[in-house]
Amino acid sequence: MPVNYKKELESASRSMILIHEPKTLIKLIVRMIVRKVQIKHAAMILFDPQKDAYVLTISKGETGIKIPAGFARFDRNNPLIKLFTQRNVKLPGNRDALLVHDLNTLLWQDSVIKNGNGDAKEFLHTVGQQLQMFNAVACVPAYFQDSLLALLLLGEKTDATGFDQEELGFFSALASDVAMAIKNAQLFDDLKKEAERNRSLFIRTTIALASAIEAKDKYTRGHTERVTKYSLAIARQMAENKSVNFEASFFENLYIAGLLHDIGKIAIPEAILCKTDKLTAEEFEIMKQHPVRGVEILRPITEFEDCIHGVKYHHERYDGKGYPEGLKGEDIPMTAAVIAVADTFDAMTTNRTYRKALTKDEAITEIKKNSGIQFNPKPARAIVELFEKGKI
Repeated sequence: MPVNYKKELESASRSMILIHEPKTLIKLIVRMIVRKVQIKHAAMILFDPQKDAYVLTISKGETGIKIPAGFARFDRNNPLIKLFTQRNVKLPGNRDALLVHDLNTLLWQDSVIKNGNGDAKEFLHTVGQQLQMFNAVACVPAYFQDSLLALLLLGEKTDATGFDQEELGFFSALASDVAMAIKNAQLFDDLKKEAERNRSLFIRTTIALASAIEAKDKYTRGHTERVTKYSLAIARQMAENKSVNFEASFFENLYIAGLLHDIGKIAIPEAILCKTDKLTAEEFEIMKQHPVRGVEILRPITEFEDCIHGVKYHHERYDGKGYPEGLKGEDIPMTAAVIAVADTFDAMTTNRTYRKALTKDEAITEIKKNSGIQFNPKPARAIVELFEKGKI
């Protein structure tokens, strides 16, 4: 049954849109060529930017005939590579694909003779030797703009017939699409690496900010880390008991918000922040400003946008008697509701100058008593379950 090349090209194009990993994509393409066109083997030589060389990366076909992947590496001065990178050679029939029997015809082109490689006959003889070494009867370049990104090497057809014009046109169109897909995949990979670098910088900035709080307030030393750890454990338990269905981004936002929930204390006078006695009503009003001050610090940094609610509202109460806005019930963002439980649990189980720490058992009893009053019942239930499992 004849191959519907238009249909195969459309199918390959759909795959290219969906797959962002070049090697996976090219494996599929090369395998499709071998099966559909019925050739003995095919291989793809890909440009590796890190090695600044062309490497035979993908190979499919009959065992013993196909070229082992990684078998060959070509620098920019290799005759086979140079033949296509110079872009001054006109292939017979204005084709993009090079057939082995084209090499004799190319000898008569001035462009080949003037390629700067000395004797054109010797140059093309080397190209022919390389194709023969790879059992290839055709070679199809894949360009992005003027850059050679890959070479598709094609072995003989299983029925020993030559490639017709339709097949060569299919290979050229496919190579063009592959080049675009490779470039898109490389750009996607570059963006991903850049995002990872930015995220790493973002996390380091967050940790530095968290350290700044601890440097100012000795009480917070260890507190920030513990609240973050408790918050993440509570959220995971909520996911496990299926009380809430979180998106994957929730946990990262919770992690950042946990580290920064007290960042606003940087703006609170040390006389109040480090006071060893209980705060007066006036001092407490000033202390209550720290969530809003935290938002003022973080808002100019767009990367903190998804974490700000956890910082701003972690002192809100489920009954609406919290601060800074008196939010009530489910109006309190879940990030803040989780941190509120974790923050209170750590505060109750930590020694203060004006009171001794409660035991974890006593703290859990308080959280149970205030579930649905001070605390959202879902994170309150989760921390109780964690305590009963011995995980906190």
